[in-house]
Amino acid sequence: MSSPVRIPFKSVIRIDKSLDRAVYLQIAHQMINAIQRGVLLDGIQLPGTRSLADDLEVHRKTVIAAYDELDAQGWTEIRPNKGTFVRNRVAQPAISLNGYRGKESEAAEPERHQDHEKFLNSYPSKTGYGFKQSILLDVLPVTNSSGLEFNDGLPDIRLLPLERLSKVYGGILKSKTNYRHFGYSHVEGNEFFRETLASYLNNTRGLHINKNNILTTRGIHMSIYMASSMLIGVGDLVIVGDLSYYLANMCFQQCGGKIISVPVDEDGISVEAIRELCKTKKIRMLYLTPHHHYPTTVTLSAERRVELLQLASTFGFIILEDDYDYDFHYNGNSVLPLASADTSGMVVYIGSFCKSLAPGFRSGYLIAPENLITEMAKFRRLVDRQGDMLMEQALAELLEEREIQRHLKKALKIYQERRDHFTGLLHDQLGEELNFVSPPGGLSVWTHWNPRLNLMRISKNCLKRNLHLPQELLYQNESFTAMRLGFGNLSTAELEEAVHILGSAVKESWI
Repeated sequence: MSSPVRIPFKSVIRIDKSLDRAVYLQIAHQMINAIQRGVLLDGIQLPGTRSLADDLEVHRKTVIAAYDELDAQGWTEIRPNKGTFVRNRVAQPAISLNGYRGKESEAAEPERHQDHEKFLNSYPSKTGYGFKQSILLDVLPVTNSSGLEFNDGLPDIRLLPLERLSKVYGGILKSKTNYRHFGYSHVEGNEFFRETLASYLNNTRGLHINKNNILTTRGIHMSIYMASSMLIGVGDLVIVGDLSYYLANMCFQQCGGKIISVPVDEDGISVEAIRELCKTKKIRMLYLTPHHHYPTTVTLSAERRVELLQLASTFGFIILEDDYDYDFHYNGNSVLPLASADTSGMVVYIGSFCKSLAPGFRSGYLIAPENLITEMAKFRRLVDRQGDMLMEQALAELLEEREIQRHLKKALKIYQERRDHFTGLLHDQLGEELNFVSPPGGLSVWTHWNPRLNLMRISKNCLKRNLHLPQELLYQNESFTAMRLGFGNLSTAELEEAVHILGSAVKESWI
């Protein structure tokens, strides 16, 4: 008759009484883990309940409950008058554990498993199989513990009307009539939100849409990804500005598209360069951030917008219009988007509330003719069954009450003051090292620097002074040395401190 296995269970089973999980389940789960990983082999007799209880310093009833759980799940069998035995019909290699290697190797010299606890409680650091990896999709890690940061042009979340938002959202949660939002609904998005959003966009952007022209998304990136996946095939040519938004470029390339860059000047992307390309190549898509161009912040002129619509209609290419910061324009009225004048169905228009309100809202939208929205909805079902119905309901109510409109009007004045203050600081303290044009809108300033400066060195010097200057905001090669500096997230006092640190970092980089 087999004797109970002599394994140091106290080192195999770690009981943590601070956990919510019952102690007997902790014992059972860790023993199952040992069975699955080949430490406890099929047929091994487990110690008696009294003996194991003494080893683990728990009550015997706790071990009995653990053994009952093992038996209920089929990991052990109880043999009358003999004891409890491991039952694992799947062959496992015997794992050395303090000299024990199973019956088949008892004659062999004992081999100690020096780190059995780590073995039993670890998760694989790498897959046991190969898979496709993409250098293309690599992104810089977001690690910022600094007190100040120049970001990519994000809003100041401290300006949010949180009290009103929480009241509206809380009211939705409490109302029994809104229970339907907890279930599955329209894959295109909350119907009331789409209706309200259509009215809002028609009033503010000169569009001529209804709810059936809208697909809600989790933000600009999801919209770009979905449009790319649906509209771009392997080898399709996509025109972007030089420079362009790096994450959008990654989406196009991930879908098999080939990127062609064309110049961007003070009036936006070059229409003439696009026209010449269309004469010799079949262009599938043109990606634009017309208001304002990323990263240089210039606004695409009204004349060029009309010309691009004509070119798209003539040569049959799609215009993907990314209007990520339409709500922030300081010098007069905003230029209407291309989608407002599109009569041929060539423009796919995307926007979001991530910049207008806060990045954490993850509420965006994609506007297109109804037949494309219908097809997009089929694809969206595969990756995201529907949007956040509760948040979309809250945003719809805030739009209907004009709370968002009032917030944007108030925030716009604050951001304009910050832009003016920031550009004044840059001119006064760093005017000898850089030049720039005050942006007509948006929350960033595009700055050209002395080419003898090393921008990465400046970034590191800033970090030592508690200012984060992310690497993705730095543009330096043989042709240009530039930074995209977001100012919207910083108050005037914080801007003064940040520019002072930046100036010190620049001086140190010359040493």
